Amino acid sequence: MTPSQNVDTTTPSSVDFEVNGDSKPEIDPIDPLDELPGEVEMSIFDHLEELRQRIFYSLIVIAVGVVGCFLAVKPIVKLLEVPAQGVKFLQLAPGEYFFVSMKVAGYSGLLVSSPFVLYQIIQFVLPGLTRRERRFIGPVVLGSSFLFAGGLVFAYLLLVPAALKFFISYGADVVEQLWSIDKYFEFVLLLLFSTGLAFQIPIIQTLLGALGIVSSGQMLSGWRYVLLGAVILGAILTPSTDPFTQSLLAGAVLGLYFSGIGLVKLVGK
Repeated sequence: MTPSQNVDTTTPSSVDFEVNGDSKPEIDPIDPLDELPGEVEMSIFDHLEELRQRIFYSLIVIAVGVVGCFLAVKPIVKLLEVPAQGVKFLQLAPGEYFFVSMKVAGYSGLLVSSPFVLYQIIQFVLPGLTRRERRFIGPVVLGSSFLFAGGLVFAYLLLVPAALKFFISYGADVVEQLWSIDKYFEFVLLLLFSTGLAFQIPIIQTLLGALGIVSSGQMLSGWRYVLLGAVILGAILTPSTDPFTQSLLAGAVLGLYFSGIGLVKLVGK
């Protein structure tokens, strides 16, 4: 090619496409729901610093909650002793009640401070969520909180009294009911919080359905495996070995599972 030759380096215009009979290529517009509103560029060190601050604030609030609950631990202890009416509690080792008080204050303080901790988690992950994903935050947080509280109430009003009634009546004619206060609160606290966590099943199902991982039809088709899993879960989560308490929790898990299927259908999955 000689220097005198001219090379046309222009790109084809829309006129060229019309002359050649070709349509102009279209670029798919970005769905506004898939955009990141208020996106701010941050380095990895900035993210780590923000994470450190939010963890620090959360730990401070948890510590304040635990100390506050420890100062008012006696009413909490008396409230948790209500299901065991007719039983006398003993302190079998020096300082046993003190350590029980610390344990109860720890669980109670974590429960009281959980809204603030949850808020810090949301604020940390919120910048990385699209508008579509942010629409699920409110219902998920509200539903999860409601179900966890419902699990605590269900365990306190039904599971704990049922299990204690079984134990008391089983050995009533043989042994006098004198229980270790440490073992009792270990039993009650474990049953309360494990039931609260088990009540999160519909939330997990809804998230899986919304993300397109599992459909409501697939969830319904596996009901036999869920029935077996509910029985196993009831046996694992309930510290007692009586079948009535395990059946109560297994039945609640099944009811929550089928409720979760209904929620997945409501979201169109």
